[in-house]
Amino acid sequence: MHSKRFHLLYVFPEPLPLSRARGVQVAHFVNALAQQGAMVTLAYVPSGSEHPFAPLGIEVPNGVVLLPLSRQLPGLLGALSMKSHRLFMWRLARWIRNSVKTGTVPDMVFFRHVKAAAWCCDAFPRLSLAYEAHEVFAQTAKPSQRLRISSLERKVLNSALLVIANSQGSADGLSRTHAVRRSIVVLPNGVAYPGSLPQKDWADASRRIVYAGSLFGWKGVDDLVEAFNSLPGFRLSVIGGTPEQVQRLKERQNGGGGEIEFLGQQPHYEVQHRLATACIAVLPNRSDKDSEFTSPLKLFEYLASGCAVVATDLPAMREVLGANDAVWARPGDPDSLAGAITLACRSPESLEQLGLRGRVLVRDKTWVRRAESFL
Repeated sequence: MHSKRFHLLYVFPEPLPLSRARGVQVAHFVNALAQQGAMVTLAYVPSGSEHPFAPLGIEVPNGVVLLPLSRQLPGLLGALSMKSHRLFMWRLARWIRNSVKTGTVPDMVFFRHVKAAAWCCDAFPRLSLAYEAHEVFAQTAKPSQRLRISSLERKVLNSALLVIANSQGSADGLSRTHAVRRSIVVLPNGVAYPGSLPQKDWADASRRIVYAGSLFGWKGVDDLVEAFNSLPGFRLSVIGGTPEQVQRLKERQNGGGGEIEFLGQQPHYEVQHRLATACIAVLPNRSDKDSEFTSPLKLFEYLASGCAVVATDLPAMREVLGANDAVWARPGDPDSLAGAITLACRSPESLEQLGLRGRVLVRDKTWVRRAESFL
């Protein structure tokens, strides 16, 4: 006799595909859940003609049912430019009510957006709800919204059947901020672990340095650009960011420093190709609240790609890396970053060993293992 297949409704009220880290994380995690035998209905906002898994270079996995829900007005009114998050939630509620009527209600509903999760707690209190926290909104929200968002976050923590945090920093921050005694399961991000990599040119490491990710201030890329102003002969590729963010960083360069190539946003498979040939990958996060709660997806990808990591010394990085697993720099200090990069390039042999050690660190931190732990 076959057991009933676990059915998860994964709610992501944003456009997919999405090239930013959270879009990639959703696609990888849902794909891994399906690989482990779960049935996943993915509710999302459709964007363009591509499906949510296109950035991974794969088709829609078996076991995944796409549920595109528009944020536009219905019928002829859809031609208007108006879009609303409430319209997405209204359509989601209609789908859930229909699943209740037909006896096909999911075993669990999964959220990583606190407002949407709080809505579900009120609208469908009998549903089993899982909430995945990537930060503590009571601390990171705008001051004008902090009181309201704190109340919603507390509601979700008290109502959800399962609460997951992407890092120990997020779990501790939630418990400390809201004085909750419930269990919060820490499930860090995973990685698509490549079985083999091309040979890296470690002797040319100073010309094969990469940063991949968003360009928000707390990411510290401003400090990395400043560091390269004192690294003539070095070369850095920066992947990610909007044209406006890239232009702002270009204006911080001087004429006598290292060479910086700004590639802008790239498909995920192109990022993976760039990492596979890079020797050094940099995580220059600043000591901000956002960095306190992060589980950097790119760190796992850096390590799996065999790159030696230069990172700023923050608790979130120490959750993954030991003292000898990276070359460390002080957060928010361009001179320290420049010194760490220079130090890393002094010994190609030591750098190669650092890259190999990183591969070992994340060998078992795959998306499939994360899905197994969740299930």
